[in-house]
Amino acid sequence: MLRLGFLASHTGSNMQAIIDACTAGTLAAEPCVVVSNNSQSGALARARQANIAAYHLSAQTHGEALGGAILAALQRHRAEVICLAGYMKRLGAEVLTAYEGRILNIHPSLLPKFGGQGMYGMRVHEAVLAAGEQESGATVHLVDEEYDQGRVLAQEKVPVKAGDAPETLQKRVLAVEHRLYAATLVRIAAGKIPIPLPHCRA
Repeated sequence: MLRLGFLASHTGSNMQAIIDACTAGTLAAEPCVVVSNNSQSGALARARQANIAAYHLSAQTHGEALGGAILAALQRHRAEVICLAGYMKRLGAEVLTAYEGRILNIHPSLLPKFGGQGMYGMRVHEAVLAAGEQESGATVHLVDEEYDQGRVLAQEKVPVKAGDAPETLQKRVLAVEHRLYAATLVRIAAGKIPIPLPHCRA
């Protein structure tokens, strides 16, 4: 069973889709800890509802010690793989180093298109439509020091339809995100996508 840690800033709907897959038994993993920089986030509420350890850790609570505090929370609960679920802050060196090759994110476009700093949420869908793209989609990728530059693990395309607004495209892409993120973790848990899991697993 993979032990999953989550970092989220807002509603945590992608996190919830993964939790649901664990509960249903389709994903052999255990959600063990949720960290949010937003004390009022839906992600923290979802974690508490599911009896998952939940922490509000932010620059306001920890200042320059934030990276170490996040790492301590993840390690305290023996998280093996970290899933970013709408986490709106750049990760510090502490977490990036300790979990190198084991931090996942999902992005609402077909990377490398429409990625990078400032490209998140509705901004991505607005840019896709402004560029006249005929398709968009979702990408699960590894996280490194650069925004949206880590190795792509999985992608799924979504058609851009005539008359689409950013909101309608977002809804279509989000449905794919919920399915693709969990499906990618299923492949990781089965060893079909190799990542450097700890040698001695509890």
